[in-house]
Amino acid sequence: MDHRQLHESLPAIVDTLVKSVMGEPRMQHLNRVDLPNRDVVIEIIKKLRQLVYPGYFGKQGLTSENVTYRIGELVMELAELLYDQIRCCMRYGEQIPEGNGHSEICEECNRAAAKITHAFFERMPAVRELLAGDVQAAFDSDPAAKGTDETIFCYPGLFAGFVQRFAHVLHEMNVPLLPRIMTEYAHSLTGIDIHPGARLGQRLFVDHGTGVVIGETTVIGNNVKIYQGVTLGAVAPEFGQLLRGQKRHPTIEDDVVLYAGATILGGETVIGKASVIGGNVFLTASVPAGTRVTNEPSKLRYKQRKGRGRATESLIDFEI
Repeated sequence: MDHRQLHESLPAIVDTLVKSVMGEPRMQHLNRVDLPNRDVVIEIIKKLRQLVYPGYFGKQGLTSENVTYRIGELVMELAELLYDQIRCCMRYGEQIPEGNGHSEICEECNRAAAKITHAFFERMPAVRELLAGDVQAAFDSDPAAKGTDETIFCYPGLFAGFVQRFAHVLHEMNVPLLPRIMTEYAHSLTGIDIHPGARLGQRLFVDHGTGVVIGETTVIGNNVKIYQGVTLGAVAPEFGQLLRGQKRHPTIEDDVVLYAGATILGGETVIGKASVIGGNVFLTASVPAGTRVTNEPSKLRYKQRKGRGRATESLIDFEI
């Protein structure tokens, strides 16, 4: 096939693809209300980060004299972006396209978007206070950290928590789709998957973070430390949509430490206050306060060479 023949074949390819699109409604969004814009949602997250951590991200050279102007500038920009995306999400939730004669219902979505945007900004100081506690917890818990500036710039757990705490606000206000777009963006960058519905307590520290999964109905108390690879999940995901609206994920009480690779499942599972769950532990039942849960010590078998002679085999106790 030469270049001319390639172009002559394209109309037939287009016809085949159009038939495929029209024949699979689960993978097309046609003749329906507009979806939110993921790129704009990412821009919202970036501007939120500048607003939460002034002087760290975005414009440099901020001082106590000009910070009011910069915050005002960011609030104005964010208000428009948030309103437009929330308005789009509210229409998506009602499946109301533009110009279809439902102007009264559309206006109700507009009013709801304005109200939610205003409430979001009202809750921002409280979220910033929670994030300040997370920053301090990261520094206090990690001797490798040289200062809180380092944790703000570098720690993926702080970024994932920052995004989730704001997404949770929108989730509580019943904004469809937008909160999940936000947390999945953080997930794609950090490897930390925290559903916007999860309830996170004060001073949460997610160290390293890669592979952490925290499900929708998880409840986490204050001063909790979570290491990489931890899963707070559901017992029976095969039931899918039948479990919607039920408490499916565990409750982690205050001052708990969850070490790397721990898997804790089930909506009725409660990890009691000040408990320590060791690495690679698998739990589907509650444990009382102050409990230390570890795996049985492993037996490590290795061969030790002595000079040029035959290798001898030894057995060593090794605790994970």
